[in-house]
Amino acid sequence: QGIPLGLGHAVSMAEAHVGNTPFVVMLGDDLIDARTPILPAMVAAGQAAGQSVLCLMEVDPADVGKYGCAAVEATADSDVMRVTGVVEKPSPGEAPSNLAIIGRYYLQPSVFQALAETTAGRGGEIQLTDAIAKLIDLPVNQGGGVLAVVLRGKRYDTGDKLSYLKSVISIALDRPEFGADLRAWLERHLGERG
Repeated sequence: QGIPLGLGHAVSMAEAHVGNTPFVVMLGDDLIDARTPILPAMVAAGQAAGQSVLCLMEVDPADVGKYGCAAVEATADSDVMRVTGVVEKPSPGEAPSNLAIIGRYYLQPSVFQALAETTAGRGGEIQLTDAIAKLIDLPVNQGGGVLAVVLRGKRYDTGDKLSYLKSVISIALDRPEFGADLRAWLERHLGERG
């Protein structure tokens, strides 16, 4: 009622479908190269700990304002970190790190209650990041605790026009059925524009 719809609202609509089961959210504008999958590691970490898991990626500190960012600390597993804080689209001076939250989430169903209790935040929307912040200090037996896995592979932001074009070309070049032909065409095309 008067609040702009955003990711938090979209996730809250899934409650009727997932009920009391952990679930995955994958944002369509974040394309992750299949040769470096992150989701299996996130799901394994979440299932082992009974906690939510974020996908993080190192970004240039000047770009932190485009993302939600996380403060983290090490765990016994060098591939998994404990999230100690999250901030939605912070200014570079407010960012807890240069670890950006990108479009993969393994969430415990407790996020639905957190979303219901979340007021409009950055951009006037119910922010998923704000709801996740409520889970950080919640006991694990109440659906709390948040972990993170850092993406070390390629990721494209298809919401950005140039990144979208790069993703199409990069992935197409690796396709066996037309990669070689596309590479040859690109070389000719670039040579002609020389």
